[in-house]
Amino acid sequence: MPVARINDIALSYDEYGAGEPVVMITGTGAPGRVWRAYQVPALKAAGYRVVTIDNRGIPPSDGCGPDFTLDDMVADVAGLIEHLGTGPCRAVGFSLGAIALQELLVARPELVSEAVLMATSGRADTFIRAMAAADVELCDSGIKLPPRYAAHVQALQNLSPQSLNDEERLSGWLDVFEMSVADLSAVRGQLEIQVIPDRRPAYRAIRCPCLVIGFREDLVVRPHLAREVADSIPGGRYTEISGCGHYGYLEKPEAVNSAIIDFFAGRTLRTP
Repeated sequence: MPVARINDIALSYDEYGAGEPVVMITGTGAPGRVWRAYQVPALKAAGYRVVTIDNRGIPPSDGCGPDFTLDDMVADVAGLIEHLGTGPCRAVGFSLGAIALQELLVARPELVSEAVLMATSGRADTFIRAMAAADVELCDSGIKLPPRYAAHVQALQNLSPQSLNDEERLSGWLDVFEMSVADLSAVRGQLEIQVIPDRRPAYRAIRCPCLVIGFREDLVVRPHLAREVADSIPGGRYTEISGCGHYGYLEKPEAVNSAIIDFFAGRTLRTP
């Protein structure tokens, strides 16, 4: 796993395959390896070189630090694209990673040729603000939730009713969540930067072709917020995938991968 010196911090990344590059940016608290199960193999098979990033706060990248901002996260992605000499390139972002990608399209439009934005928003609504404040309060309290408890909360927040009702599959999800409970203190800076003002007016300046993907049963970033982003970007396209919650790219990977690859190939998007 290579580590680059970007903006005076160590930033870890991985590369897979060969061909035209696709940079992938994860959400809050997630390592770059979350893309390896489904998206990396599909994009490699489609002929792309995939670059995944461990955002600040995710080892072996450096920590966020107390003054970490969304602009810093954007600058990290921009710096890595420049370091690798891949720009302008295609890029995919999920949740906080999608917000960072949107801001990159505003600040450094020359670095991205096409963008896919999943489970994203252009503003922090009341629920997102409350959720972020609760996570920060829990982090600052020093309380460590028992892994089994944290796993079931994560399942309720991020999975669809279909997955929750599939007892065999749910057991696997709970095992994974229990083994990968995040240390919130390490990513505290990420918790706060997801609370953004209304950025939709700024997104009207974006000229990069964009596909926005909403997940119909997403309780964290409800799909109407993702649709708002698509409506704000001139020529922005929107598709909504049913049967999945916030972790739609893991619950319905075939539909998500098809949407990404069809968009990059200039094909008509299939209805999920």
